[in-house]
Amino acid sequence: MDAWQRVAVVTGGSSGIGLATVTHLLHAGFRVGFFGQSASHVDQARTMIRRQFDDGWFLARCVDLTSPQQVAGFFSDVQDRWRMPDTLVCNAGISPKGPEGAAPFARLSLDEWNKVLSVNLTGAMLCCQAVVPAMVIQRFGRIILIGSIAGRALPKVAGTAYVVSKAALSGLCRSLLAACAGTGVTVNIVAPGRIVTEMAGTPESAVNRAALERIPVGRLGEPMDVASMIGFLASSDAGFINGAIIDVNGGEFAPL
Repeated sequence: MDAWQRVAVVTGGSSGIGLATVTHLLHAGFRVGFFGQSASHVDQARTMIRRQFDDGWFLARCVDLTSPQQVAGFFSDVQDRWRMPDTLVCNAGISPKGPEGAAPFARLSLDEWNKVLSVNLTGAMLCCQAVVPAMVIQRFGRIILIGSIAGRALPKVAGTAYVVSKAALSGLCRSLLAACAGTGVTVNIVAPGRIVTEMAGTPESAVNRAALERIPVGRLGEPMDVASMIGFLASSDAGFINGAIIDVNGGEFAPL
């Protein structure tokens, strides 16, 4: 498939890595549907994108990823606008922290556990369920799950629920590999390290200054560092990359 025919959906696409991915795919010629949970972030993203692309190229919505009805409604809107997407980027995620950082394991509440897994893991599963049937029929698809260094290495700042939710994406990926075998659909995970986003804090924060000392390339990551890898995995050039975890962390975690 050529880029001019391609349709992508990016969850959590209104800020940070998600928004960088949306703009990267738009510049590559994709039609892109994206959603976020914050109406103000979605409005800001829509305004920014309209400076470069007309409304026929993108679809922006405010969606609660924990609501199966809202998720289904969004994909129905994408199908009505263009067709079912051949590319899905499951980027949406939350990582609750208080003034003292993430809650210690012994004080993790069941409410926080359920909320984080509902967004980070169950939400990804719901989106995959929405797109896989059409991808299998057309015998082409790209599913890219956004993991985290926190799900790959000893966590330094992330809470338990976040760590578990990101590590569990590997199991979802394996299941999807089996479900999509022989269909031309690939499923991969991109695991970012410390990326400068609203959720991760400013470069001057104590957490990010400490992280900088652990990163061999000598800088923190930018959202476009991750978006460019996602764009490659979404392309037709990446058709033989399947079932992989791609670490984008500047060498902070190097499982060689």
